[in-house]
Amino acid sequence: MAPSAEYVNILIYLGVALFIGVAALAVGALLGPKKPGRAKLMPYESGNDPAGEVKRFPVHFYVVAMLFILFDVEVAFLWPYAVSAGELGLYGFLGVLGFTLLLLFGFLYEWWKGVMRWH
Repeated sequence: MAPSAEYVNILIYLGVALFIGVAALAVGALLGPKKPGRAKLMPYESGNDPAGEVKRFPVHFYVVAMLFILFDVEVAFLWPYAVSAGELGLYGFLGVLGFTLLLLFGFLYEWWKGVMRWH
């Protein structure tokens, strides 16, 4: 099999994914409502009129949530290395060591800035 033939499946996959995304946007634009009513223009999805003061969440809550997602995804990137650690040798070990040190420095910086401290 020629090297370029190995990428045909990837190109087909990307083409189908692009088609599905564009088709979903096109169908939504064609069939979706064109004139949103009063209820759709309200600031809350519940459909009730806002009453009283609006309680805002502190931004810190969202920062902690984003950090959790960030570190969760980065740890998921360690799985391929764990599966093929023996085949990668010293070069792979140094790469994952650099990645882990980058995670560690990021975590220590967040700790130093007080992001992890709940107020």
